[in-house]
Amino acid sequence: MSNRTTVTEFLLLGFSEVQELQILHFVVFLVIYLAALVGNILIFMVIVFDHHLHTPMYFFLMNLSILDLGSISVTIPKSMANSLMNTRSISYAGCVAQVFFLFFLLGANFSLLTFMAYDRYVAICQPLHHETIMNSRACVQMAAGAWISGILHSVLHTGNTFALTFCGGNMVDQFFCEIPQLLKLTCSDSYLTEVRVIAFSTCLFLGCFIFITVSYVQIFKSVLRIPSEQGRHKTFSTCLPHLIVVSLFVCTGAFAYLKPTSSSTSALDLVVAVLCSVLPPIMNPIIYSVRNKEMKAALRRLTECR
Repeated sequence: MSNRTTVTEFLLLGFSEVQELQILHFVVFLVIYLAALVGNILIFMVIVFDHHLHTPMYFFLMNLSILDLGSISVTIPKSMANSLMNTRSISYAGCVAQVFFLFFLLGANFSLLTFMAYDRYVAICQPLHHETIMNSRACVQMAAGAWISGILHSVLHTGNTFALTFCGGNMVDQFFCEIPQLLKLTCSDSYLTEVRVIAFSTCLFLGCFIFITVSYVQIFKSVLRIPSEQGRHKTFSTCLPHLIVVSLFVCTGAFAYLKPTSSSTSALDLVVAVLCSVLPPIMNPIIYSVRNKEMKAALRRLTECR
């Protein structure tokens, strides 16, 4: 491709030119990354080693932890390394890899959240058929479908983006390779294909969001029909973590990608990008652990065995 001969590396946006602030950025990101690493690995281990948690909900949660761990690992370590080595460069291949894995993990993440909403719908609205519908084979197929949809989503975006010719320099106005910022570097008459792909992906995400919304409308109707207040609270509490995670994912993503784009990156754009990168992976383990009695009990059993 022609852009391979003209662009061999990109320059990412730095957080500061002051060495002390770069070290501070490295330390803060290191703490955040380690917290997300420990939290998601702990969730994964608890679910794997505790047979009480071998249910569809926790099987999907285990997959979600893997995706969250991968998504924060795509952007944060490279930014940390650049701050530590006082550089801003990323190779062309590294930029391609960042875009591919980021869109793959985000696409699979939202598909998985959609299947988790369906699992909650079946468990609450059709409890007698839950074991039959959400059997182990169906769960594996859904999880595989989420991962495959992420790959297809990523291949589509990555292929279209890097098939373009970059003629606007190599300075990316973000701390990682982000498609909207990369499109600013392409020729004005060659980026429309990727814009159409983004519109297509937006429609797919909107479809998943509508499916999740409809599922929870049905769930709320079923919960309200439960006669006892304690029963309503217990049933709804199983949905609350997933509902919070979906809201966090949708709100951060919408704020980052649906806001008007500007010619230059402001401090707000940078803060939003950081929050979108670190907030879901670090908050998801907390959300699913703090209010989850089964997870707390499993964690105690795991620590006692160790």
